[in-house]
Amino acid sequence: MKKTLAEIAALVNGTVIGDADQEVTGITNIEDAGPGDITFAVPPHLDKAAKCAAAAVIIPDTMGDFPKAAIRVTNPRMAFTTLLALLTPKPTIPVGIHPTAILGTNVKLGTAVAIMAHTVIEDNAQIGNNTIIYSHTYIGRDVTVGDDTIIYPNVTVRETCRIGNRVIVQSGAVIGSDGFGFVTVGGRHQKVPQVGNVIIEDDVEIGANSCLDRATTGSTIIGKGTKIDNLVHLAHNVVTGENCFFVALTGIAGSTKIGNNVTFAGQSGCNGHITIGDNCVFAARTAPINDIPDNSFCAGFPARPHQEWLRSEAVIGHLPELVKKIRKLEQRLAQLEPK
Repeated sequence: MKKTLAEIAALVNGTVIGDADQEVTGITNIEDAGPGDITFAVPPHLDKAAKCAAAAVIIPDTMGDFPKAAIRVTNPRMAFTTLLALLTPKPTIPVGIHPTAILGTNVKLGTAVAIMAHTVIEDNAQIGNNTIIYSHTYIGRDVTVGDDTIIYPNVTVRETCRIGNRVIVQSGAVIGSDGFGFVTVGGRHQKVPQVGNVIIEDDVEIGANSCLDRATTGSTIIGKGTKIDNLVHLAHNVVTGENCFFVALTGIAGSTKIGNNVTFAGQSGCNGHITIGDNCVFAARTAPINDIPDNSFCAGFPARPHQEWLRSEAVIGHLPELVKKIRKLEQRLAQLEPK
């Protein structure tokens, strides 16, 4: 990559501060940036960026002067993301079926599909246009995979599951594993057949080693644009809305209904058979156990409003001091009481 600041500004709809003809040859973060790189910064990192070794910095358009060459944009994070996508070389993936791949009967492949080494695709599966399936992946019978989807190595997609367009599935993910369903009779756990499937809608990303269980009956559904981090578990018959975030080590119990634009932060989870409203945020290690209304911001276990949780935590921090005061008061009271 070699581009002038003027060329980069045109790509991100920005304006240049300094020499528009200055060239940059790389793009990276503030810490790693060298004299030929461009980086980005937002508050509170602007001072750090001003002192870094980068040739230029992408900054908010609300900034005035800046001590080094810069490009002002409305959203520096989005501009940086756009440049990474445009300027980072993409791997060349050969279109076609590797000789070691195994395809069942009546498998339907779209145009420009890449099926890599040691992949297994079972009977009646359908793979959309421009989709890439990396090595050692298993696609079960009657699975449908949409267009422009990437399935990385060692992924398992079990029978009858459906994956939409522009989906990314990271290595080790399991889609359509059996839901955890048992009936205990006479002290023995009898397995309940899990005969449903998983439906993943368009523009979803699923992180490495995450597991999405198939429904007992019906479908486990992941809404459009939802992003699932590594090591996340969504149990059978969970239904999520669109554009949700599930951060690492989150676990969602079965038959939970989750609205649009909901965020579960790291190590959070929830009780089964509850309903979560739209636009909710659950802080790290939060666990709702009852229905949660729209636009809630919760923390703690069990989940409660964030401000209430903060007040509780502040009190807990003073408990040792309060215990000492109570003991002193008890001693004084004992001295004042008549014998």
